[in-house]
Amino acid sequence: MVKDYAQLLGDDPAHAHKARRVVELTRDLAEFLPGLVAQSSRKLGPRGLSPSQRRIAFHPPCTLQHALRIRGNVEALLICLGAELVPVRDAHLCCGSAGTYSLLQPELSRTLRAQKLDNLLLNRPDVVLSANIGCIAHLQNATDTPVRHWIEWVDEALRCRRIPHG
Repeated sequence: MVKDYAQLLGDDPAHAHKARRVVELTRDLAEFLPGLVAQSSRKLGPRGLSPSQRRIAFHPPCTLQHALRIRGNVEALLICLGAELVPVRDAHLCCGSAGTYSLLQPELSRTLRAQKLDNLLLNRPDVVLSANIGCIAHLQNATDTPVRHWIEWVDEALRCRRIPHG
C-alpha cells in the first residue's frame, strides 16, 4: 500500500512530492534482504539447521508476485541458507485469503485454500512459509503443518550458523 502513495496523493500539491519520496525509499524485505545475505554468506559459518526445518513449501502470496512483481528472491535466499524447497504445483495461484475476500466470499475462499494446501502439502514439507500474514493465518487455520513467515525461518537459520572468529 505504501508503494501506492505517489499515485494516491499525486494530485495533492502539499503531499505529492513527499509521497513520491516515501515510495522511493520503501522496500519489501524480499527486495533487498536476499542480496545482503548472499553477499555475506561467505562470512557465515556452517549450516546448523536441524533436518526437521529444511523441507519447505513456499507460498508466494499475491502481494509479492503480482503487486510487487517479486519472484524467486525469497526462494533463492532460503536455498542459500540450507532449505530444501519442495515443488509446489500451481504456486502462482491465490490461497483464498486476499484481504477481506475470505470474509466476503467464504465458500470460494475455503475451496481455494483447500486446493492450495493440497498443492503445498503434496510433497510433505516440514513447514510452509509465506510472506503475507493474511495468507499465513488463512492457511494455518486448515492444517496442522506449521505455516510461518519466511523471515522467521531466516532469522532462525542465521542464528543457527556460526560466525567464524578472527
